[in-house]
Amino acid sequence: MLARLAAETFDVVVVGGGITGVGVALDAASRGLRTALIERDDFASGTSSKSSKLVHGGLRYLQQGEVRLVYEALHERQRLRKNAPHLVSVMPFMIPILTRDGVVSRKIARVLGSSMWMYDLTGGWRIGKLHKRLKKRAAFAHLPTMPEARLASAYLYYDAAADDARLCLTVARTAADHGAAVVNGCPVTAIRRDDAGRATGVDIDADGTAIAVSATVVVNAAGVWADDVRSLAETVHPDSIRPAKGVHITVPWAKVRNDIAVVIPVPKDKRSLFVVPWGKLPDGTYRHTYVGTTDTDYSGPVDDPQCTKDDIDYVLRALNASVTTGITADDITGVWAGLRPLVKTGASARTADLSRRHSITVNPAGVISVTGGKLTTYREMAEDTVDEVLTRLDRSARCRTRALPLRGAVGFREPASGSADAHLAGRYGTDIDEIRALIATDPSLGEPLVEGLPYLRAEAVHAVRHEMARSLDDVLSRRTRARLFDRDATVAAAPAVAALIGPEFGWTDDETNAQVAAYLASCEHEAVSGRTSLVRVGAAPEPVAGEA
Repeated sequence: MLARLAAETFDVVVVGGGITGVGVALDAASRGLRTALIERDDFASGTSSKSSKLVHGGLRYLQQGEVRLVYEALHERQRLRKNAPHLVSVMPFMIPILTRDGVVSRKIARVLGSSMWMYDLTGGWRIGKLHKRLKKRAAFAHLPTMPEARLASAYLYYDAAADDARLCLTVARTAADHGAAVVNGCPVTAIRRDDAGRATGVDIDADGTAIAVSATVVVNAAGVWADDVRSLAETVHPDSIRPAKGVHITVPWAKVRNDIAVVIPVPKDKRSLFVVPWGKLPDGTYRHTYVGTTDTDYSGPVDDPQCTKDDIDYVLRALNASVTTGITADDITGVWAGLRPLVKTGASARTADLSRRHSITVNPAGVISVTGGKLTTYREMAEDTVDEVLTRLDRSARCRTRALPLRGAVGFREPASGSADAHLAGRYGTDIDEIRALIATDPSLGEPLVEGLPYLRAEAVHAVRHEMARSLDDVLSRRTRARLFDRDATVAAAPAVAALIGPEFGWTDDETNAQVAAYLASCEHEAVSGRTSLVRVGAAPEPVAGEA
């Protein structure tokens, strides 16, 4: 890929390997454009790995009057269900109706019912199910840790869920399948311009080697870093992005025991949070439940948003107001904090009130910037962006991504929920045979990668060989989601995982140990920021000696 960047001239180079950037790369490549994608860190390492992992219309946006946005999102949800059935699954959601202090009281339950019908009519019906009203007993069965005396009834509706980082990586790989040159770990150092000041490509740093990438059009899809990229071709640093921090926490499922997603209220606030079960087991129970998201202004360094003690207290206060098990910070097994790249639209008291619509702008150098939006509508954002690219190129080509299967989708058949194949099939689709082949060659690769989690050692090897994982953190945080769901378990497993993947990279013992030390330091920083427990904070890893 790096050799291609140095040798070829591209129609378009996309800066940013989050879901928007990889979506643009796939749309452009599938239309026949010579396409390059540059990511400075890792695919989905920013916002696109730290969402609520939902593919949904957004019921609250409908209540805010964003009917068009919800319609488009629900349409895109259905497209994703068809184009990536292995990655996007239907998930039921329950909104409890409480006698007091609920998301809705019985007094306004009828109004919510009208909203639910509008959600279905706007496009929710495309998932094949309509909302329904649940009686108290049925609602309580879905969340048996609720204070039963406060429960009146509930509404049940349907949306979808997806592993955001997995989706992002799969879109990137699909773009590569269609001819795009795709690289990560290569920061852009400059935007190249001709004598007239028009952008003609970018300069990148590839592990200390400077590469000039020539392209007719430059697309800036850098998310919360979009203004920084724009500043490389503008005389002043723009101020178009208003970052909003969203925080999630993970707790053991046994502390909550929800078998579907539940919407809970935040006491003395107008917001609500999702409580989502994760990691279904063969007996129908789950490994973990995660809770989020917050939505607050953020003014700190965008490279290092952290889940603070105040964030955790906020989420725990909401959770403990809805369940009776007394969950504390010591119960938290994982956290994640991400920044939404919201587009500034004038004064607004709350980031939650800002529109999730996307914006496409072109600066005097001809750099096309796409900002805003949400995970569910990434494909539509990409289509609009490539339409603008074609205008700049004075060409025309029909968009193909509306019905374009993502890698692993063709021929996919969903296995039984909770079965042995369900985990791998839900991550790789029909590429599952690549994992099976590794295990057939070395049966030890069929063993767990991290104790208590479903990931296999073969998945880490596959991530290095086929998915451009470049570090221990890439494997534990994004190629798998182990760190998000059980940080302590990944800390304990880090030396063994590093020893497993080190030979794939050709790391020396010192380099392997440095990877472990860097990972533990990152986990310690995360734990200290949120004042959450970490079994091995400050503990030195056992040195790796010899090849694994």
